[in-house]
Amino acid sequence: MGLSQMTALELSRNIRGKKICVSDSVESVFHQIRKKEKKIHAYLDLYEEDAYKRAEQVQKGIEQGIYTGPLAGVPIAVKDNICIRGKKTTCASGILENFIPTYQAEVIDRLEQAGMILIGKTNMDEFAMGSTTETSAFGVTANPWNTEHVPGGSSGGSCAAVAAGEAYMALGSDTGGSIRQPSAFCGVTGIKPTYGTVSRYGLVAYASSLDQIGPVGKNTEDCAALLQVIAGYDPKDSTSLRRELPKPGLTSGKDLKGMRFGVPEEYMAEGMEEGVRKVFLASLKLLEELGAEVEFFSMKTTEYVIPAYYIIACAEASSNLERFDGVKYGFRAAEYQGLHDMYRKTRTQGFGKEVKNRIMLGSFVLSSGYYDAYYLKALKAKALIKKEFDQAFEKYDVILAPAAPHTAPKLGESLKDPLTMYLGDIYTVAVNLCALPAISLPGGFDRKGLPVGFQMIGPCFGENTLIRSAAVFENARGKFPSAEKGGTEV
Repeated sequence: MGLSQMTALELSRNIRGKKICVSDSVESVFHQIRKKEKKIHAYLDLYEEDAYKRAEQVQKGIEQGIYTGPLAGVPIAVKDNICIRGKKTTCASGILENFIPTYQAEVIDRLEQAGMILIGKTNMDEFAMGSTTETSAFGVTANPWNTEHVPGGSSGGSCAAVAAGEAYMALGSDTGGSIRQPSAFCGVTGIKPTYGTVSRYGLVAYASSLDQIGPVGKNTEDCAALLQVIAGYDPKDSTSLRRELPKPGLTSGKDLKGMRFGVPEEYMAEGMEEGVRKVFLASLKLLEELGAEVEFFSMKTTEYVIPAYYIIACAEASSNLERFDGVKYGFRAAEYQGLHDMYRKTRTQGFGKEVKNRIMLGSFVLSSGYYDAYYLKALKAKALIKKEFDQAFEKYDVILAPAAPHTAPKLGESLKDPLTMYLGDIYTVAVNLCALPAISLPGGFDRKGLPVGFQMIGPCFGENTLIRSAAVFENARGKFPSAEKGGTEV
């Protein structure tokens, strides 16, 4: 088995077993980057020189018994809305093109403590606002399975990098499906943890009540291991929780006997592509063969999740993005007359179209006379959605859903019809509104050979159940092909 075909855990075992060197793993990643990056454009910044220096340090640390964890020596990519001290953090926006933070995210500290190696910053939708990685100010990312198609978003660069072999694993962020949907489009695995499980300190905020950092990897086992590294209480984040962390060793199960899985009937409505439907139903059948009881039920609040999410997310975005005004850091317009004109021109020139659309929508729903009619109603709808999910989890261990109603669209298609792009989040945004954990994993392929993913959604703090269930499914499904080998329809 070549280095690029190894999972992150396999790679680290070989490093700690002295079969390969840490520098070999770094070389393997940069070889793939040199080979593919021109077509994929997964990265906005690369740290090749730093990575080799770090590899030497980690190699010594492993030999001295300093780094003993299961991911020691593994190269990792990081989404460009997560701050790294002394490295550009742009959020794929012109307004932060030259921003270099003087501090770094808590998750970066934890990666370094685990003996992992930072490869670079990955492309994304500007300020994480988008579902295709096409709203980036620095060019689009292509899907490694077919470069005429999008990788999904907003963590499209992270998922594309893992799918293309340009990283063994990556960090993304998920505000309304931004890890799970691109994972599905790129044929990789991604976890959105329970809100508060992973520190948001050093994550540039889109919607603070919804944002959560999570892992992207080649399989469930890798993602579970990375989640164990980054999860945990952080006093620097006021929303961070003291909770029992996901346990290791949950990926060896053989069946799902005694478990109950629920599928909302509303998720099977019109709008789902036939290829997605076919793979999803085949996945349900496999779960039943593994001993699980699979049952359809009604989730009546489904029609409210998209409007509630976009009102709340845009309102918080409007507030969070007020700080980017050209005064303290980031881009400033070259010519202006007075302070107000500087604000106006800086924000007009610095932000992209999609970000400006969402800021304006958020400002509108928070404005006097409209707050009660829109924002307050959205919060009430959110409470009802959460109540219905809580009731469902009284009966079911896991709720199943597609990751998206379609596979990866062609580049340029989604931006022509933003409303359809927003509606594509129908299966993912409720998880964020309700602070739930979820995992997206590949189930098969459509007729075009594009990956189809589906979600397992758990109750709050239910990561252990999700990881175990996903691993059992994965073991029965078999190893998912790499993008280089191509896919075949289920």
